[in-house]
Amino acid sequence: MSQLAPMPQDGSTRGRPLLLDAQARDQLCQAVRTLDAAERHGHPLPMSQALVQVARCLAALGALEDAEAHLEQALRWSRALATMDIAVELMCECAETACATADAADAEESRRGHAARERARDHAFEAASMAAQVSDPQWEVKVLLRVSDVLDRCGDHDDAVSMQTRALLLMNLQPAGADTHGDALHCPSPQHLM
Repeated sequence: MSQLAPMPQDGSTRGRPLLLDAQARDQLCQAVRTLDAAERHGHPLPMSQALVQVARCLAALGALEDAEAHLEQALRWSRALATMDIAVELMCECAETACATADAADAEESRRGHAARERARDHAFEAASMAAQVSDPQWEVKVLLRVSDVLDRCGDHDDAVSMQTRALLLMNLQPAGADTHGDALHCPSPQHLM
């Protein structure tokens, strides 16, 4: 499956007109075709991958709530897999997307923004609680930093600092030379699967 660029965390389409971005529409059409093929077989990994791809394409077009719904479906499919890495990655992405949905909704309707922020918090805390179960201890630090960022954006500054502290403690326990400062959106363990 081709790797798509990470979705903008602020929900923006980076100045692109929502429906006039032909490349993003083409990517969405391809992602939907991939999802259709995955649905015919019904295996958890291809279904999760295809749903994530559709979600990222929808987010790129500014359809954040639809993107969030597809990520939720991908998360449900990922729970059937033997690895915790994909589920944790999806929880982080769900939290980030819900946070972007909240930011976009705040301009229109505070109740919708509040609900999206609550979903973001729920996913963030779930990801943090499962972070120690991922296969790569270095990646656990990146998960905690992603969670911290989401919690900070949600206004939970004390919880964000707590996650950062937890990540720093883990970094201090890792051997010298371990790379824990890589791009959190490209975590090494599950990204090769997504």
